Amino acid sequence: MNKVYASADEAVADIPDNITLMSGGFGLCGNPENLITALHKKNVKGLTIISNNCGTTELGLGVLLQNKQVKKMVASYVGENKEFERQFLSGELEVELNPQGTLAERIRAGGCGIGGFFTPTGAGTQVAEGKESRMIDGRLHVLETPLKADFAIVHAWKADTWGNLVFHKTARNFTPMMCMAAKVTIVEAEHIVQPGELDPDQVHIPSIFVHRIVQAQNLQKWIERRTVRKKAS
Repeated sequence: MNKVYASADEAVADIPDNITLMSGGFGLCGNPENLITALHKKNVKGLTIISNNCGTTELGLGVLLQNKQVKKMVASYVGENKEFERQFLSGELEVELNPQGTLAERIRAGGCGIGGFFTPTGAGTQVAEGKESRMIDGRLHVLETPLKADFAIVHAWKADTWGNLVFHKTARNFTPMMCMAAKVTIVEAEHIVQPGELDPDQVHIPSIFVHRIVQAQNLQKWIERRTVRKKAS
């Protein structure tokens, strides 16, 4: 089945208000830039977004936040976005913070049909409030539940037209597990090839978890903090 759509706008055209959305990316690395822009243009509202973070003040998912399209963030790190801070402190934005490994495992559990898991991370802290705790091997663990989404938007390095995906190094981040945990996965790919052109041993996500593909265009590949070595004198 050819899953390629003509544009990012077309691929997100049926996304309604008040849905749960997963978005791949770690900081600004591996962000689905075209799909974020399309959602911004569509002006879909009331989003609950599950992502490692919410971009920066003016880049990545931050543009949706600035446009008041986000109702709630389920994230791990939120320190690069002044608008996030403002909305959270003013009560405009709901926030559910997760330890980073817990966030990743909750998403994986959602995609694998796991009903929950116990982890020592966060046990005995505010993270554990309202959750079941249990002693395992002499150490206190807290029960964490899976995360699922209505839609996921992700970036891939290569995709074939059926939806088999290959990611590029650290741009892979949370993306594979998000593809598995969403009802509908929309991918923007830098390179789209024909079935059979990808080495099966190099495929990171099989096509069964992918529903729509668009050709990525005009990527900026932003860098949050550019750190360079001082020039030798």
